[in-house]
Amino acid sequence: MTDFPAWLHDLAIASLIAGGVCSITIALDLMRRPQKMWIMYLVWPLTALFGSVLWLAAYYAWGRGPEDGNFDNQPDTPFAAAVFKGASHCGAGCTLGDIIVEWSAFAVPAIATWFGYGTLFGEKMFAIWIPDFIVAFMIGIVFQYFTIKPMRDLSPSQGVWQAIKADIASISSWQIGMYGMMAVIQFLIFAPRFGGLAAVNTPEFWFVMQIAMIAGFATAYPTNWLLVRAELKERM
Repeated sequence: MTDFPAWLHDLAIASLIAGGVCSITIALDLMRRPQKMWIMYLVWPLTALFGSVLWLAAYYAWGRGPEDGNFDNQPDTPFAAAVFKGASHCGAGCTLGDIIVEWSAFAVPAIATWFGYGTLFGEKMFAIWIPDFIVAFMIGIVFQYFTIKPMRDLSPSQGVWQAIKADIASISSWQIGMYGMMAVIQFLIFAPRFGGLAAVNTPEFWFVMQIAMIAGFATAYPTNWLLVRAELKERM
């Protein structure tokens, strides 16, 4: 059994509470400050779950819509901030996908077996990464579809194809950073120091996930910069 120290347990709980408070704060503010694209009503609160006060600050700096709903007089978002929002858009899909898959695999252990645990993989976490990626990618396509289609006035089939092209590189680069950080903390820090890995039903696991998501943002940001420059993703 993993023996986490009290300070780490308390830190994990505090970090998760902070993320939840920031997410709720944004969600409440969105009720009176409209967004130009409805998908951002999901993106901002979801990303605040891991980004906490950093994403709350970003929302107040670049994400709030005008109180009167008139976007014509809104100043242009700086390019770096637009890329931040684009990468966060990707991260929201990853966040939602990971929450769904991790808790589903916890409730139904056979899911890990279906994806190779015990045959291809000796560690359950590696098997779960496969459905994590699949679900995050599918959600990412949906999120991207509802961004690209209305902004480019595309047909449904064109919208889906453009969403796939925009999201495959973005999601992949995010997951590389996220998986890498999860592996480093779980296998190189937790296992040798505390005798095992953090389980899904512990605050420590989701605290690690918060850190890993920020690492995913760091690896996805340059990719999104290139995608926006190449006009494969919309400037948000």
